[in-house]
Amino acid sequence: MTFKRLAAVAGAGVLALGIVSCSSTGGAPEGSGEGGGGGTVDTPRMTIAMITHEVPGDSFWDLVRKGAETAAKKDNIELRYSNDPEAPNQANLVQSAIDSGVDGIAVTLAKPDAMRAAVDAAAAKGIPVVAFNAGMDSWMEMGVKEYFGQDGFIAGQGVGDRLRAEGATKALCVIQEQGHVDLEARCAGVRDTFPATEILNVNGKDMPSVESTITAKLQQDPSVDYIVTLGAPFALTAVQSASRAGSETKIGTFDTNAALVGAIEAGDVQWAVDQQPYLQGYLAVDSLWLYLSNGNVLGGGQSTLTGPAFIDQSNIDAVAEYAKNGTR
Repeated sequence: MTFKRLAAVAGAGVLALGIVSCSSTGGAPEGSGEGGGGGTVDTPRMTIAMITHEVPGDSFWDLVRKGAETAAKKDNIELRYSNDPEAPNQANLVQSAIDSGVDGIAVTLAKPDAMRAAVDAAAAKGIPVVAFNAGMDSWMEMGVKEYFGQDGFIAGQGVGDRLRAEGATKALCVIQEQGHVDLEARCAGVRDTFPATEILNVNGKDMPSVESTITAKLQQDPSVDYIVTLGAPFALTAVQSASRAGSETKIGTFDTNAALVGAIEAGDVQWAVDQQPYLQGYLAVDSLWLYLSNGNVLGGGQSTLTGPAFIDQSNIDAVAEYAKNGTR
């Protein structure tokens, strides 16, 4: 199965520099490149803030941060990572980064309207902003310089095509955060190519509630034969829900983590759509270094796509090798 548009990544290649530990919010975090070291560039020290909508405990963001920290180490950058799932609080973190005088900002735009004023404030101070992971339909008109991620709608269309090919008859698309533009685009894409898809909203901040909501839905509607989740932890929870409900529904998901690799190997989850979060984090930081040190802009005015691609039992062995390093 091929997607309707080729996802091609333009720009700097990822250097194999080893993996460092996650940074703390603010200051010069451990592993972020403090003091330079072997393999770093010979350019002036820079400070870059990365602000995301990460929900605490979501392992997806560990991969983003490792990519960002690897680029920061190479580029002699002090990386300041912070996060908040609530958009107004995320905007406040951007403003705090502006006030602290950072050289560049990498931000996610899960709820673009709430972030607009903060992005404008950065531009007013001459601070370049790049976006990644969420906000593909909004970044250009907001004046953001570059975007790194997948097209959620196209990725969803690919999932719908796969559901048809596998003979599914009714699917649930589980959204863990209402109003998140990329999550909703994914499910919209699924429904576009597989209309027999029902949206199920859950509270992604409360995993026991997620499990009980999915379980109740499966018990109430036994015709559901495929669950599509939008994150690896939710796929693993859906496996538990199916077991509790006595359902034989299959499960596929967007995004991966190390535990999901094992679930695919075991056949508990059929496949995952990979948007390469490590690469998103890496490119977001590295692109700012390129812009600040040489005026380069990646993508030719278009989004730089990092996905999507399917991971299933046919290619899981190759992914598992990198998952051991905590980068896939």
